[in-house]
Amino acid sequence: MAAKAFSRSITPSLVFLFIFLSFAQGKEIVVGGKAGAWKIPSSESDSLNKWAEKARFQIGDSLVWKYDGGKDSVLQVSKEDYTSCNTSNPIAEYKDGNTKVKLEKSGPYFFMSGAKGHCEQGQKMIVVVMSQKHRYIGISPAPSPVDFEGPAVAPTSGVAGLKAGLLVTVGVLVLGLFCV
Repeated sequence: MAAKAFSRSITPSLVFLFIFLSFAQGKEIVVGGKAGAWKIPSSESDSLNKWAEKARFQIGDSLVWKYDGGKDSVLQVSKEDYTSCNTSNPIAEYKDGNTKVKLEKSGPYFFMSGAKGHCEQGQKMIVVVMSQKHRYIGISPAPSPVDFEGPAVAPTSGVAGLKAGLLVTVGVLVLGLFCV
């Protein structure tokens, strides 16, 4: 009898813990949605900025680039260097072909190719990370305007909600086994 009462009192706490942990983790997001997307775009509609406009990036997410490290690189740069395609003063430079950058603060991040002439041909991307106050489930309002000329951030659905639902379901099933 005492075991049954204990399991009833702990069940809501464990369910809450599963929900909290599922939302506290950042996602790994492959740039362009697939390996090999880090390249000179064939058209404006093929631009990585078009892809980034459709995604929601949160603090704690990581961007992952998969590319040929012998022929290209990824530079994180300032807004000014992004606009002028200046590759000489990057904030960070990655050449390994499997680059992962953790998004640790809200606001815009500017990336471009380090290969000669690629930025001028459109191989660059702006990612806007939402602030913590926007981290909730449901339909999000459009973010406040930022004083830079970059892509708008459009709402999308992601796997985070599916992952959270799966974790909650598994948690409830496991707890149900102990409550019998």
